[in-house]
Amino acid sequence: MRRLTRTTTPGGALIGESAPETAGIVHLGLGNFHRAHAAVYTARALAHEAGDWGIHGFANRSRRVVDALRAQDGRYSVLELSERGRGAAVVDVHRGLDVLAETPDAFVASVSDPARRILTLTVSEAGYCRSARTGALDADLPEVRHDLGAPERPRSTVGLIARGLAVRAADGEPFTVLSCDNLTANGAATRAVVTEFLEASGASSDVLDYVAGHVSFPDSMVDRIVPATVPETIEEVGRILGVRDEAPVPAEDFAMWVLEDSFAAGRPAWDRAGAIFSDEVEAYELVKLRLLNGSHSLIASLGALDGRETIADAWGEEFVRDAVHAVVEDDYLPTIRLPRGFDVAAYLEQLSHRWGNAPLAHGTRQVGTDGSVKLLQRVPEPALFALRRGRVPHLLALTVAGWICCVTPLQGFAPGPFADAMREPARERIAELARAATTPRESARAVLGGGLLPDALVASPAFAGRVEELVETIVRHGVRAAASDAVAASSADQREKP
Repeated sequence: MRRLTRTTTPGGALIGESAPETAGIVHLGLGNFHRAHAAVYTARALAHEAGDWGIHGFANRSRRVVDALRAQDGRYSVLELSERGRGAAVVDVHRGLDVLAETPDAFVASVSDPARRILTLTVSEAGYCRSARTGALDADLPEVRHDLGAPERPRSTVGLIARGLAVRAADGEPFTVLSCDNLTANGAATRAVVTEFLEASGASSDVLDYVAGHVSFPDSMVDRIVPATVPETIEEVGRILGVRDEAPVPAEDFAMWVLEDSFAAGRPAWDRAGAIFSDEVEAYELVKLRLLNGSHSLIASLGALDGRETIADAWGEEFVRDAVHAVVEDDYLPTIRLPRGFDVAAYLEQLSHRWGNAPLAHGTRQVGTDGSVKLLQRVPEPALFALRRGRVPHLLALTVAGWICCVTPLQGFAPGPFADAMREPARERIAELARAATTPRESARAVLGGGLLPDALVASPAFAGRVEELVETIVRHGVRAAASDAVAASSADQREKP
């Protein structure tokens, strides 16, 4: 079978239009999400309005995607999977492909190039180098500590962005840095850490003034479920398109993008491609971060601990659905100001179908990966909201307890292969914290006291004690018993409300 290239792409298979050779966008993080989300929106926007909106893409460390796309003239396919069927189409918007770890100078040069007008980011929550306790730049991280001492030779994501902007400041051309990651107020958060880095590294007043006055950091909310690529993805694309694509991306047949329209140097016609421009981005962010992402974390941990390989497998279990319905109704919805005209019942019904999308095969191990970072965005604020009102958020405590049981060595307890397979950046630290513990409660207490969650939350005896109880229940009696306990307690609290 022929390899996918410009000349072998089947007629009518392109999504939107091909980008011109000029790259007006720099992107960091060439993983599946970017290629199934912003790149698709950009291709569709170009079909409505031409512009120099090619993308110079940088993978963080892996050469796999870069090598595959270079061999395919920058092209790849998106395989949409749903209960209604499946289809594949080709994206052609990348006009430069590099690996950041190998060519950091090329990234800095691309950001500082006046022809570039937007930097988009999908670097995960961990890429913003923020402290779990304060949300500010974490100067204790080794790569940040290095960069603050050598800002002209940065290694961290924030240091590299700051260096690119510092070089760009000499010309003074306006620029936009657009976070496409799951952070509350992600634009403001990105501006804050970049500015903190520049100040702490001794940047000149000219650079600080340039960033303050000529660089915009719009807030955005991104949404599309995008699993990992597996050999079956390549085979399925080959059957549909008749060509072999070594870098296809599987995705659900749903996508959403809500943005603040604050672009200092122009943008593609993303609105004409289906993106929503709104002055209520934060409200949309909270809906997604809590109702979708927060629930997703709970589904992943409960499912993995119950031996369920995929999110759809887990969602098929009644105890998982009961726990998610309770966390949404009792712990998350009371904390959200919904966007104007937002139909929350329809949104929740849609989520149920998305979680039950069996052909997507979205792994519990994938959703549960990076739990220590993801939970920071999903649990503390709504948990503190409940605690300030005198109520224990039982299902948020279960979310934390499930994560602890997935990633912490607990004597006499095996979390199962899908929990073991979750990538956890703090796994070694967690193991060290729990090393001296002899009971599940002691292990949970040690992890909670290890600085991985905000002090204000773990200092609450009601919350910390409930997490410890639920960890012990999972270890002694199983995850189903713990979920039943949390749901029943939350239901009882709701009945007692005045």
